This record gives sequence, structure tokens and C-alpha cells, in this order.
Amino acid sequence: MRISVLFPHALRDQADLTALTALASLVGGGAADRLWLGQSLTVESHQALAWLAGTGRRIPVGLSVTLAALRHPFEAAAQARSLAVLTGHRPVIGYGAGEPSFVGGLLGAPYARPAAAVADYVGAVRTLLDDQPVAPLAPDLPSAAPRLRLPHREHPPAVELGAGVLRPAMARAAGRVADVAITWMTPPRYLAEVLVPALAEGAAAARPATPPKPAAPPRVVTVVHAAVARPDRHPMVLAQNGAGRHLRAPHYADMLRRAGLHLDTRDPVAGARELVESGVFLYGSPEVLATELAAYGKAGVDEVVLNPAGVVLTHGWNAALTDLTELLTHVAPRIG
Repeated sequence: MRISVLFPHALRDQADLTALTALASLVGGGAADRLWLGQSLTVESHQALAWLAGTGRRIPVGLSVTLAALRHPFEAAAQARSLAVLTGHRPVIGYGAGEPSFVGGLLGAPYARPAAAVADYVGAVRTLLDDQPVAPLAPDLPSAAPRLRLPHREHPPAVELGAGVLRPAMARAAGRVADVAITWMTPPRYLAEVLVPALAEGAAAARPATPPKPAAPPRVVTVVHAAVARPDRHPMVLAQNGAGRHLRAPHYADMLRRAGLHLDTRDPVAGARELVESGVFLYGSPEVLATELAAYGKAGVDEVVLNPAGVVLTHGWNAALTDLTELLTHVAPRIG
């Protein structure tokens, strides 16, 4: 199992770019496999990674996840291919449905079927990256509407396309079209018993082989909150600060309830306690964290992404970098 790192909040200013370069150094030095960003609208995520490559830090990168409603698949494919060219590595670009109210503000109405919408979107981006023309997405356009393709490259750089996955319907959709399934705050048992089988089901249904044989499902990348136990810290404060926004989101709450947690979106304090007591938010010595992170590999995870959000938002970036350096030094050799 590979181990990577996440920049845990939206990029806002030069100070954040300085912290981003510090995380990039962990990857560039070989301590971590990949640097991940989420969606950022202040300093846009694709542009931040392009800027990072421009500073000379050409490292493996990933987006977990960018929102499909923000850009047409043609633009998404151009952005993804640009990152492959600029970084010199195979980027992982994950797409997600986003909050229904936000999608409605962009498109006029939320997705009627979010899993199908993301699958169609990823499929269109893949078609364009494969140097093929894509049909218009709007269903009411005439059949004679032009089909567009990206400018041809003789040796196009490779891109891994992902989908944000929390629940079985999205897992089956990702299994049909994605290279990577990207999960957040998903416990190992839930991964092993629910999501990984659903990914395999989707893959088998979409890409039957001759002779009949299930296609390989997407590899699984899981973002995990983690913090090293120290005398000046309280794990529930870290969990509430680091995951409070997700604890109030209905789709995350529904996933965590399916995984056996007792969660009320109106009570993030109790929700933070649930995350700590259930081990969804990892807190302890590096030795304890090594054992708990190894459980993700046994559940079928190919790459675990350390999320230092709780420490960053409570104790600052210096403390978070100390945690990540210690974890990568002492934990990665045991689970990698």
C-alpha cells in the first residue's frame, strides 16, 4: 500500500502556497508517494499544481476531488492533460458530484442521479483523453451537433481518472468507468464489505471479457484523518476542527451511518467523538497508527492519503509537518 499526503483545505494565499511547497518536498524527497489537493476556488486547484510544477517541483499529484459541474468535460480533459505534461508524471484527477444546492446554482438544478451524472462525465473525459470525439452532453441538442476532440498529440501523456466514492451506487458507477475510486473517511470494514465489492460489480458489468472474466476494478485511494498523540492535544477537538464540515454534510453522515456510526448532522461535537472512538479519525503513537493504517491495505486500499486537517486547523502548519514527517518516517516503511 502506498502512502501519500493531502493539503487539507482550500488554497487562499501565499502562506498556503509556502505550505504546499513544504508538502511537495515530502513527495519530491521520496517520503510520500503523491501530493493531493481538494477542490479550491480561491486559488484554483489545477492552477496551483501547475504553479508548483513551474517552481521546479515536478512530482506526482492528485485531485480529490474536483467538482464536475464546474467545467465542461472538454475543459476538464485539457486541464488533466496539461498537468500530465507539466508535472512529467501521471496525475490522478478525481471528479465528484458536489452539494446539490451548489450544483443547482451552477446548472439550474441538482443532478437527478448523481452517480450516473459523474459516470457519464468521467466517461466523456476519458473519451477525449483517448483522442476520440465526444458527443454534446445536452440531451436536447440535434443529432447533427458537432462532436469535438482535443488537439491531437502523437504521444499523449497518461492520466488516471477517478471518481469520489462514498456509497454503493457511486461505487458501481465508478467501477464502470474510472481508473481510481477515491474515498474519504470510509472505515476499513465498510470498504471491504460494501465499497470494494460494489466497485468489482460495476467493473464486471461494464467491461466483460472473452472468455468471460471480470475486468479489474478501479484501484482504491482513501483519505484518512490522522494525528500523532501529544500532551497538548485532545483528539476530539482535532476531529471536530478537521472534519466538522463533513460531519454536517448529509451524504457523509449517511455513509458513516451505513458504516455503523451513530451520527447526527446537528451535533458535530458528538459526531467528532464518534469519529475518534470508531477509529475513523486516527489518533495515537506512530506505532498505533501504523497498525490502524495497515487495516486499510487489508480492506483493499491501494493508496492511503494522510489528512492533517485537524492539526493544521488547531495547531498550525509547523505542527502538521512535524506529524507528517514522523508518520512518513516511522509508519510508511511498515505498511508500504
